[in-house]
Amino acid sequence: MATFATSDQLLVIIDPAARQRDGESVRIAKDVLSAGAATKVCLPEGPEEFARALGRRGSRRPVVVGDDRALVRAVTLLHRHRELTGCALSVVPVGTALGLAESLGVPTGAVAAARAVLEGAERRLDLLVDDSDGVVLGALGIPPAPARVAAAEPVAVSSGRPWYRSLVRTLAPRPPRLAGIPSPGPARVRVEVDGATVVDLDHPVETVSVTPGPGGLARVEVHPVSLGAEATALHAAGRTVTVVGADFRYRADSAISGPVRRRTWRVAEKAWGLVLPSA
Repeated sequence: MATFATSDQLLVIIDPAARQRDGESVRIAKDVLSAGAATKVCLPEGPEEFARALGRRGSRRPVVVGDDRALVRAVTLLHRHRELTGCALSVVPVGTALGLAESLGVPTGAVAAARAVLEGAERRLDLLVDDSDGVVLGALGIPPAPARVAAAEPVAVSSGRPWYRSLVRTLAPRPPRLAGIPSPGPARVRVEVDGATVVDLDHPVETVSVTPGPGGLARVEVHPVSLGAEATALHAAGRTVTVVGADFRYRADSAISGPVRRRTWRVAEKAWGLVLPSA
């Protein structure tokens, strides 16, 4: 893992949802980062400004202060501009949806996460890239499992540009909504791993989960519908995963996408760098 010098300059991009949700944690993170390195702070008000700030970072190391959606948005932008290889991304998790950052090893406390930005090391991680150029950092689920969120927390439903719609829905006023998404029924999908069929359309499934890496392979777990006795989960691993079905939706990290009838994900090995606490 690559380490960083204390003379590094930082570009701190503070997501607007983080400022709205927890201004105190944002202030603490900004103070710790500013005390330990030369920082330039950006306060984007929308997706265009967020993208513009990230694109104009120059030699500064980007630090995203925000929740899982902000992290995925930053990686998506860097991927689509083919800039992931030379960029070590940092995140200070602030908000209500922090499960992805935590699962990747990022401290969820503002002080600990900011110190990891200053003192940590870059770790190269795998991700999934789909055939619409979307990315998955943590987990993919079909059908999308219910997500428990605060009553006013947005759930990004998109097809094509999840980072854009997620931020637009975060900024736009909305009436109160249910705290979760109703649980969908069994799905009829065909799942192929490296061209081999794991389950076909005539066998309904409760869930399909796909996670990237390690080792450049996607880990696939399929839970068929139980008929009496508990059904045995099916497992497979490979570099490409294709799912075919009738208008299915899926959850990729914090966003629900679809409906689609076919989607293929491939593993991009060690495609992106995340700064994590040094071991």
